Amino acid sequence: MSESIIPDFQHELDAKGLMCPEPVMMLHKKVREMASGEVLKVEATDPSTTRDIPQFCKMLDHTLIQEEESDGTYIYFIKRR
Repeated sequence: MSESIIPDFQHELDAKGLMCPEPVMMLHKKVREMASGEVLKVEATDPSTTRDIPQFCKMLDHTLIQEEESDGTYIYFIKRR
């Protein structure tokens, strides 16, 4: 079994323990602080982020580089447009 490759990232957002809509609200604020092309790693425990974060990226034209789940933690790598 191959291990996932972790993309390079410049920013991190810990949204573990928070429920909808807090993780996406924090994500929106954090992305605004980033420069174009920078990558953000997000960790969350709310299962609704599996729907909300990809939708956020699609609506705002950011790139969802990778998403995975590990022991109840959802991990996303998002590249700012």
